[in-house]
Amino acid sequence: MEYKHFNHEHNLAIFELQAGNGIHCSGCRTLCSGSAYACWKCNFFLHLECGNANRSMEHPSHELHHLTLVPCPTYSAGSFVCNACGAPGSSFSYCCPLCEFDLHIRCALLPAIISHRAHPHELSLTYGLGPQAKVSSPPDACGICHKLVDNKFWTYSCGPCKFQLHTSCATPEMVPISYQADGVSGNAAAEAGPGFYKEENGSGSSPNGSKPAEVEDPVLETQLELMRLQQELELSNQLAKMMASYNLSSLV
Repeated sequence: MEYKHFNHEHNLAIFELQAGNGIHCSGCRTLCSGSAYACWKCNFFLHLECGNANRSMEHPSHELHHLTLVPCPTYSAGSFVCNACGAPGSSFSYCCPLCEFDLHIRCALLPAIISHRAHPHELSLTYGLGPQAKVSSPPDACGICHKLVDNKFWTYSCGPCKFQLHTSCATPEMVPISYQADGVSGNAAAEAGPGFYKEENGSGSSPNGSKPAEVEDPVLETQLELMRLQQELELSNQLAKMMASYNLSSLV
C-alpha cells in the first residue's frame, strides 16, 4: 500500500522500523520506530501521525486564523520558535503567517486533556502567554523534573491543586494518532480523549488509497499567498543587501 505525501516526490510505503535504528522522522525530527512511512531511496521517513496530518487546522490556542502545515519555516533564518514549547524548529510546522505564530507539528497535536501517574486528577493543556510576554507571577516547578515552568509556554496543569507539568515531561512519547479525510478515526478519538482537535480536510491521498475531496478555503489560500509574498520580500531584501555590499566594496 503506497501513499503520496505533498512534501515528497516519490510514493511512500509503510514499514515496521526497529527501535534504536537511528532513523529520524523528516517531519518532526524525532526518532522513528514502529509503523512509519518510508522512502528508502531518499532516506525520507515520517511517523504515521506526521504523514497523515492535514494541511490546515483550527487550533484553540490561535482562534483568529487557520493554521497551515508547511514543510519548512517561512522565515529567512530557516527556523522558527515554537509558541507552544519555546524550542526552535526547522522542519514541519503549523503556522499562521499573518501573526507569525508557529507550532511544532507534535505540539499542535497535543491532546487537550490527559491522565498522568504523577497526579490523581486529569490535567488540562494550558496555553502560555507567548514568547514575547512579560510574566510577573513567580514560576512554579514541574511536578516531574522539578525545574521551573515558564508561563510563556504551554503546560499541563490541574488548577485546583496548582500542579503543573512541562508538556515534554507529561508526554515524552506521543501516542500515534490516525487521521481520516473527514476528521478523526474512532480509535484515535478514544485514545486522544474529549479534547482532541478536529482538523480541516487535507490534500493528497489517504493511506487507504482514496483521495480526499478538494476543499476551497479562501482563508488558507490567503495565508499561502501571504507566505509566498513574504518569501519573495525576504529574498528581495537579501539581494538588495548583497548588491549594496558589493557596491560599497567596489568603492574601496
